[in-house]
Amino acid sequence: MATRKAGPSLTTLTAQIAKLQTQADALRKKEVAEVVAKVRTAIAHYRLTAADLGLGTAVPKASKPAVGTTVKKARRKAAGKKPARPAKYKDGQGNTWGGIGKRPDWFKAALVAGKKPEELLA
Repeated sequence: MATRKAGPSLTTLTAQIAKLQTQADALRKKEVAEVVAKVRTAIAHYRLTAADLGLGTAVPKASKPAVGTTVKKARRKAAGKKPARPAKYKDGQGNTWGGIGKRPDWFKAALVAGKKPEELLA
């Protein structure tokens, strides 16, 4: 009858994993240091600023719009959110609505209560 050769124990494998993890961490630290040095060299060479890299609070330079995007759409997107429309409807409690899009709950409740849209005009 053949005897079965026993494989490595859990303790042995765990020790090997820990050793490999230590080696991997050291290698990563070395590679990161090399990359950081290269990036610093490039930044100094090209005189880049944090704003050039998209870091910090400065507004990045406008880039070319994506293919199929009109300049107007690109500017609107770059500007961020559209400006609020002036209120077309309001109630006596400070709620307002521009009249575009889904009706707000306060407007629907006022209609159910018997008000007419003309009565809520701002």
